[in-house]
Amino acid sequence: MTSSATTVEAYLAALPDDRRTALEAVRAEVNRNLPEGVEEGIQYGMIGWFYPHARYPHGYHCDPAQPLPFASLASQKAHMAVYLFCAYVDRDSAAWLRAEAAARGCKLDMGKACVRFKKLSDLPLDLIGEAVARSSDFVARYEAALPASVIAKRKKARTA
Repeated sequence: MTSSATTVEAYLAALPDDRRTALEAVRAEVNRNLPEGVEEGIQYGMIGWFYPHARYPHGYHCDPAQPLPFASLASQKAHMAVYLFCAYVDRDSAAWLRAEAAARGCKLDMGKACVRFKKLSDLPLDLIGEAVARSSDFVARYEAALPASVIAKRKKARTA
């Protein structure tokens, strides 16, 4: 569910107590493990962590007006979710997350890089923190995964 909140605090305040408590715990873990240069705010109607334009001027290739997404956290209708864009752009990171969860005996409800959970005890919080901490080279991995058309467009804009 998209929120109309304009601050993280307002987003959290609008949640029921159980979801607020769960998202606050996930938020704290992500914030403890963020790579340098990543900022927290509201992006796409949820709590987001991103590289601001001051750090990554190109922005998100799908919408250059948006800062480059890194991760997001949301309360959805039927679940809560951590969206790890930092794992989405790199198959090795997503594979590592799945393998590490399995090795620890954790069952993730995971899409490509979205980890869904109904209650905090369903989420291996320390593993989410590790996945975030392992992404200090995210910008390089993101650029390596960009489609050739985006790279060509950027080169053309530089020479114009």
